[in-house]
Amino acid sequence: MIETPDAVRGQVRHVTIDERSAGQRIDNFLLNVLRGVPRQRVYRCLRRGEVRVNRGRIRQDYRLQAGDVVRVPPLDVGAAPAPGTPAPSLVDTVGAAVLYEDESVLVLDKPAGIPVHAGSGYDAGIIEALRAARPEDRMLELAHRLDRDTSGCLLVARRRSAMTVLHAAFRDGVPDKRYWALVRGRWARPRRVRAALRRDVLRGGERLVQTAIDGKPAATDFTPLAVAERATLVEASPLTGRTHQIRVHAASVGHPIAGDEKYGEAEFDRAMRALGLRRLFLHAACLTFKHPTNDRPVTVRAPLPAELAAVLAELGLDAPGEDR
Repeated sequence: MIETPDAVRGQVRHVTIDERSAGQRIDNFLLNVLRGVPRQRVYRCLRRGEVRVNRGRIRQDYRLQAGDVVRVPPLDVGAAPAPGTPAPSLVDTVGAAVLYEDESVLVLDKPAGIPVHAGSGYDAGIIEALRAARPEDRMLELAHRLDRDTSGCLLVARRRSAMTVLHAAFRDGVPDKRYWALVRGRWARPRRVRAALRRDVLRGGERLVQTAIDGKPAATDFTPLAVAERATLVEASPLTGRTHQIRVHAASVGHPIAGDEKYGEAEFDRAMRALGLRRLFLHAACLTFKHPTNDRPVTVRAPLPAELAAVLAELGLDAPGEDR
């Protein structure tokens, strides 16, 4: 992203899109550039045509291209800070978390508790830390997302051509994603959960997803891996890519995920905290995708974090082997 030299607060800015910023929707780009400006104000500017791309009006779902010139109106961002520099400790952690890498893509073992990108009260996330750790990479872009509290396999594109192919693949549900989750109660048999999901935004901006007849179709396969009376370790394979899908589907059939502050069950969570659980027990354990340049399947596995394996041991459950 390159701004004109005289771009200052209170004046119109003209921003030239580089490869790092290309591919994202114009509304998401503006929400990041105009941090501190209310969302309603940003969308009103888009509807009124105050934001222009290459001197023309655009829809809010327009995807930016490298070389586009965006006119950003002089909105007051108040005292909101610009996205901050990632802490050195985060840069080191993310830089050392690479599970797989080639000239087009890399896969990280994302730590829990860190968002994949800046926003929602975070000045920096995984992608900002990765760029800081690898300044020699001209482009690093998320191919998909994981919830802040989820750990495990996170795919990143290193080339624009790879990003375009991977984004299309994730929209079509082609990559095979396998998650491990500890859920309440005894879940003895494999089950496919089909329940449409609707995403609502509550007062204050919090996102909440719930099953609803008027929601978007969603399906998740659950397979028990280690079963006990109090809790079961399951493998969850989402067949669609809805927000919070695994968490809501598990809760909807009476098996909420341990440590889920939004969709979980308080008594179960207290019992798991007594065993040492301090986070959401949801881990992206395995990702299989077609390589964007040669279509060959690539499978990457992320080992179960030690803190989650310790909880399984307390429950007398065996952690799955690396070959699952």
